Amino acid sequence: MKEQILRLPAEQLFQKEIDALIAAETDPVPAGWKMSPRSVRTYICGGKAGKTVITPKYIGHERLVEIAIATLVTDRALLLIGKPGTAKSWLSEHLTAAINGDSTKVIQGTAGTTEEQIRYSWNYAMLIAQGPSKEAMLKSPVFHAMETGTIARVEEISRCASEVQDALISLLSEKRISVPELNMEVPAKKGFSIIATANTRDKGVNEMSAALKRRFNIVVLPAPADLESEMEIVKTRVAQLSAGLDLNAKLPEDNVVEKVCTIFRELRCGETCDKSQKVKGTSGVLSTAEAISLLCNSMALAGSFGNGTISEGDLAAGLQGAIIKEEEKDAIAWKEYLENVMKKRGAAWSGLYKACKELV
Repeated sequence: MKEQILRLPAEQLFQKEIDALIAAETDPVPAGWKMSPRSVRTYICGGKAGKTVITPKYIGHERLVEIAIATLVTDRALLLIGKPGTAKSWLSEHLTAAINGDSTKVIQGTAGTTEEQIRYSWNYAMLIAQGPSKEAMLKSPVFHAMETGTIARVEEISRCASEVQDALISLLSEKRISVPELNMEVPAKKGFSIIATANTRDKGVNEMSAALKRRFNIVVLPAPADLESEMEIVKTRVAQLSAGLDLNAKLPEDNVVEKVCTIFRELRCGETCDKSQKVKGTSGVLSTAEAISLLCNSMALAGSFGNGTISEGDLAAGLQGAIIKEEEKDAIAWKEYLENVMKKRGAAWSGLYKACKELV
């Protein structure tokens, strides 16, 4: 059955590692948690549990991971902020997988998210037939988390309307949820918390109030510090993602990953990696997550219509789609990059340059 599921939750995908960490536990475990904070850090950053090797889930500043975990030991909620593609959702999912063994209590923030999705709603057929009752109540992920003493996730909180965000203020302050229709209050059990994520690119869409921000401990996740770190993240995630898909292609070679990460970093930063030349930026995000997606798509092209090895043409097609989001502006910037940067890099880049030129 698991083979038929497109995307398994983290606690199922890495169940052996979680079980090994729980079995090898020697430190105190907080109320509602499956393992100690030290073991959660090992699960996130990598290490060993007995004879089991724990693969790193987040490659970056380990101290930031420790701050995030320590926040969840207290009664404070956690807010992960960063540019698109800095692994905010990935980190929040794995934190809840390690802490609770359940990362599925999720609210996806959108312009259409309502206050009922934060608190509770009703089965209106039962409500009309029987009146208000516990059986007719539809509990939100946050409600379930409060009842069970676990962690709920709120993705892209800044996409939610201000009245929806405000619904969280009383929940985080009072640590209880009121149900006036049933004349009852549900207090949060020990272990309850919320991990929210916010995208700095969406800042100003629905700016979080100062009152709500005060209820969170904020951790800013930076983009990968250097090319080598970004390449390591991309290679790890491409290997993990492609393992669950029928791409029928080989994993990209290091030089392919390096070219994609180099192009993305230069267009994102507005200068070449050696800082010798300015580069016109594009409207797209060109994040690490985008590079991972591009390489998986290139593998799909190679496996479905090629010989199973990513060609320059496969890579060029992926770059074209990822970089040119707004036809006029991005096409000009991409053409300038091809002529002023890529063309001058010699034989190692000539094949990709020619493949890209054929598409623009």
